[in-house]
Order: sequence, then structure tokens, then C-alpha cells
Amino acid sequence: MEEMGLSIVCSITNVKSSNFVPRHMSNDAKREGEAMAQKNPLGRNSQRERPLLLLHGFTGRGDNWNHHTEYFTRAGYTVLTPDLPGHGANLLANPHDYTIKAAAAQIAGLLDSEKTGPVHLLGYSMGGRLALYFALHYPEKVDSLILESASPGLATPEERAVRKASDDALAERIEREGIPAFVAFWEGLPLWKSQERLPAATRQWLHEKRLCNDPMGLAHSLRQMGTGVQPSLWERLEELKMPVLLLAGEEDKKFVALAQEMAARVPQARLKILAEAGHTLHLEQPDTFQKAVLEFTTPSSPPISLLHRYPL
Repeated sequence: MEEMGLSIVCSITNVKSSNFVPRHMSNDAKREGEAMAQKNPLGRNSQRERPLLLLHGFTGRGDNWNHHTEYFTRAGYTVLTPDLPGHGANLLANPHDYTIKAAAAQIAGLLDSEKTGPVHLLGYSMGGRLALYFALHYPEKVDSLILESASPGLATPEERAVRKASDDALAERIEREGIPAFVAFWEGLPLWKSQERLPAATRQWLHEKRLCNDPMGLAHSLRQMGTGVQPSLWERLEELKMPVLLLAGEEDKKFVALAQEMAARVPQARLKILAEAGHTLHLEQPDTFQKAVLEFTTPSSPPISLLHRYPL
């Protein structure tokens, strides 16, 4: 289904995501999802009343969430995983359609088309910045907000100018050198150090996903929706009226500090710092990640024995 450039499902012919099993993802977790669905206090016929919208990060795409989608669907959620502008099938002709404002409007159009009503909105990294922006500009469409390794942007014009120059330079590099060279550079960043503990098959899966990107799409995303051009949302955090869950990995010190500062400003904030994880919590600790999301969004949580064994 496509709406205003958003694609819920985008297949990749050279990546077999069905073979991917994230770190710590067990067969027990799949069975627990089925048990969760059976104990859903709203009943299976009410799945449309429990929509969950997942927004991926930079270089990702909607189907990066596939294994979590399977789990949350079994737990009774209707799950939407769109490709964000510049990623997957969402390649737009007009560069101005890649702004965070335009992306939020796309999301609003998608939810209207799907007739979801208010959603549980979860965003990771770049998708977290978009999720926060969306929640502030379309609060009537958000039941709860979950931000994974996310930021409200940079607080000062000086910081944004420096970051914009960096983002523009990286966009030019992608256009000049192509995706394979960019991915080699990107995967060497210290931000992804903790991913070295992932199984080799998972790292290869993630590498191939990144290689599927379009150079112009990523370049437009950096120039129009990068942190350097995003308006600061720090001063608006107190406007959030819905419950907010802030997730960060203990090894990702920068985003732990950001989450802590955000928690101090958001009226209904909960903060969870996940052990043995860096920036990509949903890959590095998927069972714990799923448990945190279920406990936050489920009206009546099931017994802990039906969830995951990994403590928060």
C-alpha cells in the first residue's frame, strides 16, 4: 500500500531478511508473542484499536522491523512500518519533499488512509527525531510515544550550522563515491562499536540492507532532514501530553545523557537504560526491547513469565 510516497512493504530481491535472527531472539520469544495475543484483554477483533507505527533510522527501511513486526502482530497489534523519505521505495522527485515537515505530513496522510485512529508511535534514531516532531505537530494522532536513541535536535544555531556543514559534506561524498564506499565509512563509526558483538549473520544482514540504499535518496535525506536543518524541539518538550518512553543503551553515553535530559522535561516520561547495548537497542537486545514496548503500550500487561527473561 502506498500513500503520499510512503510504502508499507518494500521487498528486496538480494536480501533474505527471513533468515535474520537478531541477537538473543529466541524461539521462546515467538511463542511468547502468541501467548500475548491469546491473553490480549481487548480481544483479537480489537487489533485495529491497537495500531503500532515503527519508524526506522538513517540507512534503514521499513522492513528492517520485520521480525519485531511478527512479534507485535502476534501480541495483538496492527503494525505499520513505512519507508521514510530517501529510503527503500520512498524516493521522491522533489528534494523539498524530504524535509521533516514533509515527512510528518506523509505519516499523517498514511494514518488517515489506514483509518488507524491514534497510534502508539515508536521511532529509532532519525525515526525518533521524526516521531518526536510528529507527536508535537499532530498530537491528536499519537496515543503514546516511544523514542529509541533519539534526540530533540541541536539547541543552538551555531551547533546546527556546524552539523549542517558536516551533513552536506557527507551527502556530497555519497553522491561522489557511491553507496559501497559510504557504507564502509558508515560502519566504521564509533557509534556502531557495540554492534561488533552481534552474530556474523546479523551483521551481514545489516550490511546488505545498507547497501540497498539509493545514493540520491540518502543525500536528500541528509540535506533536508538531517540534524543540522531540523528545528530544535528542546523548548517544546513540555508540550507533550501523551505518555513517553525514552530508551537508550548504557554504552551509548551521548544518547543516555540526551534521554536523561529529555526525561527531566517531558511531563509523562519514563526512562529505561538497557544494559549491554549501544545505539541500536532493537538489534542488540531485541527481547528486552520488545518487553519494554509491550509493558509500556499494553493496557493490562501479562505475567512477566510470558515475556522475556532479560532484565531492564
